Amino acid sequence: MKKPILGFLLFALCSPAFSEETQLQKATNVVNEVMQTPDRGIPQDLLDRAVCVGVVPSELKGAFLFGGTYGRGVLVCRRGGNGPWGAPSMFTIGGGSFGFQIGGEATDVVFIVMNPEGARKLVQDSVKLGGEASVAAGPVGRTAEGATDAQLHAEILSYSRTRGVFAGLSLNGAVMKQDKGENERMYHRKVSAKQILIQGEVAPTVDAQPLDDTLARYSHHGGRPFERV
Repeated sequence: MKKPILGFLLFALCSPAFSEETQLQKATNVVNEVMQTPDRGIPQDLLDRAVCVGVVPSELKGAFLFGGTYGRGVLVCRRGGNGPWGAPSMFTIGGGSFGFQIGGEATDVVFIVMNPEGARKLVQDSVKLGGEASVAAGPVGRTAEGATDAQLHAEILSYSRTRGVFAGLSLNGAVMKQDKGENERMYHRKVSAKQILIQGEVAPTVDAQPLDDTLARYSHHGGRPFERV
């Protein structure tokens, strides 16, 4: 009796569904921990302008990874661009000289999408940040009063958190790809990132609700309509 039970538990722990739920839980924790220190978090005025939020929770330890896929993330947009937070879409990100781990330190990545045009670019099958979509290291603090012109005009503002230190991060050269397989497993049908994030054709899963609730707690209203996307 013990062997079948052990086998079932191992299967559950290794299954894609468990992996998706874990990423959603990790993303929720990252957002909470970042925003609970407003003096060193995402400026509130920028978060309220954002149409989408992406989170890449740290996964591995003790390595410096070059090229290839180095992280799995969750992207959530406001429904219609300016409504309540909607269903998540899974993605991978990596490439170039970017390391998900540097010197053995786990790093979380958070980015905010500042306009509908940026959201449209991110729902492509693959997009190079800094090339097809403009990206800048985001300012930190309660407000964006000290932000540079580059930051204020970027489509995407990105951040990293290592050992509790939250700071702007340049993602220039990173490649973001839609994780179609994970989305299909999560929604039990083939559905594109555009259908999930822009067109709002699927509802958030039960596992995604805590992330939506957390984002709503820190930014209940905001964004811009997707009408022209």
